[in-house]
Amino acid sequence: QLQASGGGLVQAGGSLRLSCAASGSILSTNPRGWHRQAPGKQRELVALISSGGRVTYADSVKGRFTIARDNVKNTVYLEMNNLKPEDTAIYYCAAYVGGIDYWGQGTQVTVSS
Repeated sequence: QLQASGGGLVQAGGSLRLSCAASGSILSTNPRGWHRQAPGKQRELVALISSGGRVTYADSVKGRFTIARDNVKNTVYLEMNNLKPEDTAIYYCAAYVGGIDYWGQGTQVTVSS
């Protein structure tokens, strides 16, 4: 139902854009988000976008990451700029539908110093 893509290896200071395409019971207007999990750490919220377009970011990524949605394509993006080694993690997209959380398969982002 959620297909994430766009991860990869990038040097510090570089940029990547992640995409998350939804299908099935996930509507383009459902709230969507990106989370990440680094080795040995708990999964954490990175960014959220509400059905109305309101966005929320983790303090650690404010000013560097941007979440956006394309309702026609039912896809959410995470534009990541000025990447840091501490951004290295598996990134998961999520959709929140009537109390049920849907998760994508995760995409690896590795930032080298």
